[in-house]
Amino acid sequence: MLYEWIKALHVMAIISWMAALLYMPRLMVYHCEAPVGSAQSETFKVMERRLLKAIAHPAMGVSWLAGLYLAWEGGWFASGWFHVKLALVVGLSVAQEFQARWVKDFAADRNVRPARFYRMMNEVPTVLMIGIVIMVIVKPF
Repeated sequence: MLYEWIKALHVMAIISWMAALLYMPRLMVYHCEAPVGSAQSETFKVMERRLLKAIAHPAMGVSWLAGLYLAWEGGWFASGWFHVKLALVVGLSVAQEFQARWVKDFAADRNVRPARFYRMMNEVPTVLMIGIVIMVIVKPF
């Protein structure tokens, strides 16, 4: 019974994490258009910081902890599909770390990237998520 509750927690954490990973670059696209020092820019800074610290980081932590528990209890560590999934989840974690650095750049008014860059980076978590879902549902190997 505990396994099922942890699985539910894992799914909820993943949904929250993905929401943050997908929304952050969109905020940054709009932030690029706001003049440095403007009230709009300062609002984006607050939104980005809160999204990162109140949602993204905690959701990633819960996702990892619950996921590792599920993998251990389910005996998935020996499965090929799980290795691919794990690599893709590491990719999501790296994507979040990049986003955290970009949040710091915006907070210090040091962003040098155009809005187009963040539009493209918005696709990275989506592509990784597609691979993760395929690995978990289809288990191709």
